[in-house]
Amino acid sequence: MSRKIHIFDTTLRDGEQVPGAKLNKRQKFEIAQQLANLNVDVIEAGFPCSSPGDLDAVREISRHVRGPVIAALARAVKEDIDIAWEAVCEAQRPRVHVFLGSSDIHIQKKLRSDRKKAMEMAVEAVKYARGLCPEVEFSTEDGSRTEFEFLCRIIEETIKAGASVINVPDTVGYALPEEFGELIRRLRESVPALDRVILSVHCHNDLGLAVANSMAAIRNGADQVECTINGIGERAGNASLEEIVMVLKTRFENYQAITGINTQEIYRTSRMVSRIMNIPVQPNKAIVGSNAFSHSSGIHQDGILKDRTTYEIMKPEELGIKQQTLVLTARSGRAALRHRLSEIGFTLDPETFERVYNRFIDVADRKKEIGAQDLQSIVEIEVSKVPETFKMHTMQIMSGNKMVPLASVTLERDGELYTDAATGDGPVDAVFKGIERITGITGKLRDYDLKAVTMGRDALGEAMVRVEIGDTVYSGIGSSPDVIEASALAYLNACNRYFANGGAQKIQSSGEFKS
Repeated sequence: MSRKIHIFDTTLRDGEQVPGAKLNKRQKFEIAQQLANLNVDVIEAGFPCSSPGDLDAVREISRHVRGPVIAALARAVKEDIDIAWEAVCEAQRPRVHVFLGSSDIHIQKKLRSDRKKAMEMAVEAVKYARGLCPEVEFSTEDGSRTEFEFLCRIIEETIKAGASVINVPDTVGYALPEEFGELIRRLRESVPALDRVILSVHCHNDLGLAVANSMAAIRNGADQVECTINGIGERAGNASLEEIVMVLKTRFENYQAITGINTQEIYRTSRMVSRIMNIPVQPNKAIVGSNAFSHSSGIHQDGILKDRTTYEIMKPEELGIKQQTLVLTARSGRAALRHRLSEIGFTLDPETFERVYNRFIDVADRKKEIGAQDLQSIVEIEVSKVPETFKMHTMQIMSGNKMVPLASVTLERDGELYTDAATGDGPVDAVFKGIERITGITGKLRDYDLKAVTMGRDALGEAMVRVEIGDTVYSGIGSSPDVIEASALAYLNACNRYFANGGAQKIQSSGEFKS
């Protein structure tokens, strides 16, 4: 008989700790709604004590997102727990998630304490949280490096105190699959009280073993896995939700375990998280990478044409990847565009549709045919746009192998046009500096990614950037058949995120926008 594995998604908490991936309330809510469509069991919506904005976002998700448990993280202190409960108290199914370091290195170096005091702190925190919330999860932070007997005792005592979920994390990604699986098996044998609660694991990917460790834990008795979309998260990331789910589905006979995940929503969720957080998915990423169902070898192509199962162990349709050719041109009207959008799963409000249509016409004028992937990129960028303090109007580039690149940029703000020019180390650098001269922003480019959305010489280019402005990293995304324009739109998108986040907005008499 198969058993149920609970999927605890921490994209909005641990996943958001990636530099430059900070989300606003609207973006968090949009992802949470999609996670509910994906049918995850738990959404860890945030760490409310970290900022008033995160508290507000978690509260909004708790009020309106139905289906999954809505969890909020808290340190083992009353103030954190109070704020976490305030954030989730209106949820249909609330959970307060309390954590405390349990390894000697965390207790001694981070907490400046000892095991006895740590035990008392954990028990008191769980009791207090249980007095507020009907469901409390307790995490033994750095559990995989915790002395086994102490780990057993702190788990026993926190269950007695009222924890209904116990989480054993591999916080620093140090464990190996065989030893982590053995740890879970030994805990099951040594702590009978675990039979009354949900036993969870949370694995990090520092050695590239997060999914392997999670699967070993499931095989040895874990009931819940904590994971993120696309495996994003602190440092090298977390266990990847889509990989865990599809391993259990594809190799069911080995695990005899199921999840409740609607796998047809996996690809859409992956794209949404990548787009909103501006974190590209590597092409060879398992399950959701652009090459996951691509075949270039002649032998492979021949086999696929005869029978897809020769080289594919999963059907793309299971993940919501539509294998069809959708072609639009500049002559396609609104009705045709709306029909095509519906076919690939987008229903847009009138205002958003008009933005998408105008962008579609602009791209189609320069690109003969617009395929499904082009259209998806256009829609995702338009839907996720922040308020545009500045809009791109025109740009001109002079560049060559024997001259210093020069860019002239014109931006629009409140109906007025501002033009400036700059030189750079290359045409893209020159455009970025032109944008900075107009906006008054001085940014440090921390990351730059450029990829083709589709095949062919007229492929739509999609650029993603991370720009450090002040002490904060802002991400930006842009697409265009012209890669320099795509890069410029991405950089401008990052600047607009800075302004939307409270950046100074004062036009100087010189015509420059100064921060």
